[in-house]
Amino acid sequence: MIDFLRNNNEWLTAVHIIAVIAWMAGMLYLPRLYVYHVRADKGSQFSETFKIMERMLLRVIINPAMILAWIAGLAIIAAYPDMLSKGWMQVKLAALLLMQIFHVFLSRWRKAFLQDQNIHSESFYRKVNEIPTVLMIVIVIMAVVKPF
Repeated sequence: MIDFLRNNNEWLTAVHIIAVIAWMAGMLYLPRLYVYHVRADKGSQFSETFKIMERMLLRVIINPAMILAWIAGLAIIAAYPDMLSKGWMQVKLAALLLMQIFHVFLSRWRKAFLQDQNIHSESFYRKVNEIPTVLMIVIVIMAVVKPF
């Protein structure tokens, strides 16, 4: 199995990158939808449309892309387990854990909107929208530059 993973490392890496791009696109877009959803009156057609958009984005793009990114990433680690001892990989995994926690919060906020129980402001969602960008920068620098 290890030989198969190593012989197909370029494909695994390509799948990983594609999945991460899709995951990140959703992680950046969903909080932006929340910014606009806050402005919509509860029960309005706009609010109901946002609920559908948010659900579809999370279930059809974000969640599958996240799962595929994890599978491909873990396969790469399985092929090259010595990466886990590298400082850059440990920082990358820590940032990834934070991204995963943010993903959970996005899901919770979607459920609050679904039940018309959102408690956060437009300003809040504008600010938290920066979190995945910062984490993405850290992850990419660790994966590409490998500073330590």
